[in-house]
Amino acid sequence: MKLKPISMLTFTFMLALCSWNNPQNPDIDKASWLAGTWQNKSEKMFETWKKVSDTEFAGKSYMLRKNDTLVFETIRLIQKLEGLAYIPKVRNQNKNQPVEFLQKKVTETELVFENPKHDFPQVIAYKLINPDSLVAEISASKNGKVRKQTFAMKRLK
Repeated sequence: MKLKPISMLTFTFMLALCSWNNPQNPDIDKASWLAGTWQNKSEKMFETWKKVSDTEFAGKSYMLRKNDTLVFETIRLIQKLEGLAYIPKVRNQNKNQPVEFLQKKVTETELVFENPKHDFPQVIAYKLINPDSLVAEISASKNGKVRKQTFAMKRLK
């Protein structure tokens, strides 16, 4: 069967459009180990992640006090064409608006996001130590000094 030139052009355009909208190996797949509930080893702080679609994870950081759950941060991890975006919304910060951190490094064991224009943090990183252990770190540089906070976390069964 011989295709007409206009049909071949349309077919090529549609094929390119489909591949452009559906990355073959999206970086969000590399973040699948983040799903679940994690507890900070030294505090009663928790972080929970769940996959809500092929292109998004939803997370929240919270503390438990007696019978109350105090959520202090909600997070969206979104696959964009240019990579992953980590978008936290922290209670009583940034006028309660989300702040976007863009992918700096994404591997099967490490996720690093950066927003150099933000005051603190400027970098948010997660490193998988083993299937049940990770280290989360937030950091920023100001006047040549680095300030960082590290959170060792274990997966809850």
